Amino acid sequence: MKMKKLLAAVMALLMVVTCFAACGKKAEPTDTPSQSETTKKKFIMGVDSEYPPFSYLDDKGEYTGFDIEVCKAACEYLGWDFEVFAVNWDNKLIQLDSNECDCVWSGMTILPSMTEKGYIISKPYFDNKQVLLVKEDSGFNSSKDLADKDVAVQLGTSGESLLNGDLKSLADSFKKVVTCDSFLKCFTELEGNAVDAVFVDEPVAVAYVNEHKGFKIIDENLGKEQYGIAFRSGDQELCNQIEGAVAHLVESGKYAEIAEKYPDINKDNLTFLK
Repeated sequence: MKMKKLLAAVMALLMVVTCFAACGKKAEPTDTPSQSETTKKKFIMGVDSEYPPFSYLDDKGEYTGFDIEVCKAACEYLGWDFEVFAVNWDNKLIQLDSNECDCVWSGMTILPSMTEKGYIISKPYFDNKQVLLVKEDSGFNSSKDLADKDVAVQLGTSGESLLNGDLKSLADSFKKVVTCDSFLKCFTELEGNAVDAVFVDEPVAVAYVNEHKGFKIIDENLGKEQYGIAFRSGDQELCNQIEGAVAHLVESGKYAEIAEKYPDINKDNLTFLK
């Protein structure tokens, strides 16, 4: 009986010693990072994929453009993963509200109706105006020459809003206003003589004229506006983070460096560089 008690005491002592040894042992490092280390914020940029020089697909089928490069550099500075999402421009705010993207950043005109509906809008970064693009041999030299002619405009753009609002008298002078879901389709209509002109943002028209012979811009003061970035209601902090990152790019010279890659953009119109 004494022997059994002695053995039981020895076993109990061994268990206590083993427990202390295990508790005091330093944890070995593992090759697998923790969840917090592997999880990075992903920022999804909503763009018009047919809007050169601000956002478009290059010859390799990759997203590029001034806005895209700036956003990507801002995300790199913030340590965020960057992703591009091509929105349907006419439904861009619906897709933003549906969390398909974190912002709409693609030569988007700041409209009072957006802030009235609660959207957070960044500081303006580009001064823009609307122009008419026509064929060089068309004989059209002013908007008055387009009376009783067909003019194309992209759906969901400030150009369409102007033709339905402040420039309604101009639109009424046209024979027909043809709406397309992208500027490239507008240009295709013009190339094929389906329309006589395209009502378009100036930098987009400049980029098109520089790459395609036989077209010209009727440069009239048809509507001045500014570009900004749209965020969902309640995302003021996110907007502040992006604006802060862009401010860093401006201070470091990276912003101007990106702008130099896009000669179709008038640098005097980039408000962050003023």
